[in-house]
Amino acid sequence: MGYTNRGKANAVIRRMQITYLNRPKSVAIGMLALVTFLFYTATTQPQGKFQAKGSTPVAAKSQTAIKIDGEKNIYEDPNSLTKTERYQSLGMKGATLWFTGLSGSGKSTIGKKLEEVLVRDYRKHTYRLDGDNLRFGLNSDLKFSPEDRKENVRRVGEVAALFAEAGNVVVASLISPYRVDRDEVRRIHREKGLPFFEVFVDVPVSITEARDPKGLYKKVRAGEIKGFTGIDAPYEAPLHPELTLKSAEMDLEEEVRTVIIELQKHGVLTATDDTPSWYPALIPPDGGMDWAPPAYSTYSSAAAAKFPQVLLNDIDLQWV
Repeated sequence: MGYTNRGKANAVIRRMQITYLNRPKSVAIGMLALVTFLFYTATTQPQGKFQAKGSTPVAAKSQTAIKIDGEKNIYEDPNSLTKTERYQSLGMKGATLWFTGLSGSGKSTIGKKLEEVLVRDYRKHTYRLDGDNLRFGLNSDLKFSPEDRKENVRRVGEVAALFAEAGNVVVASLISPYRVDRDEVRRIHREKGLPFFEVFVDVPVSITEARDPKGLYKKVRAGEIKGFTGIDAPYEAPLHPELTLKSAEMDLEEEVRTVIIELQKHGVLTATDDTPSWYPALIPPDGGMDWAPPAYSTYSSAAAAKFPQVLLNDIDLQWV
């Protein structure tokens, strides 16, 4: 029941007052309270569709597409949610970590461990896009010519940007031997306003060949594989990567820790818009960081690892 005219509402109140004048006092008071509420609602509620308290009017969605391809007759349909709204609902931001390096450098090994730590320990949405895995499905039609390698990187870059825009930390592990192709992936992310971290897993070919976890180098030397990156096909090392991991000189935990600190430094693991000015002296919210200034470090990591462990999430920490 609702009223749109103040005069009608006043008339109803007068009639109700007369009707219940001789009724018990408690009933009259109750009815007058109800009618007063209806009067308030009728005279303060905006006309049209109901609007929740504290909300702002929702403007009609624009029908003007941002991108138009007249030849294909396709139109971009923008999202109604902003990245900020999405990230705030998740308590983190989306970003892409692009691991590049020779076959056998450790890209996939680092990526798997990083995904495990971010999901299990930090409770962050993370997904790994592995170059080999994607060639079983998304890129199953591609081979290893320079043209196919370029398309392979482009496809994975577009998918990574979609995952990052949805609020995931994307761990992409691909050889991606050409700088121009990696730069194109960076451009895709930059245009969408998404953080992009090029991570160079820097290991000399002599070491990757000695490791040879898949037996590929052996096949190359036997002449069974042609156009193998680092042997008879080029690899263009990054000139200015966000991170360089000297995998032959670092253990796996140190590599993962280095990447996580980089994410924290840029505020990816929190929903806040800016990195706090006091970073890294205090623990930031939503996942925090496992780093403390030397003055506050009483125990070594080895000693601390022997202590009893309790799995806590962000809600648990609100009570600490």
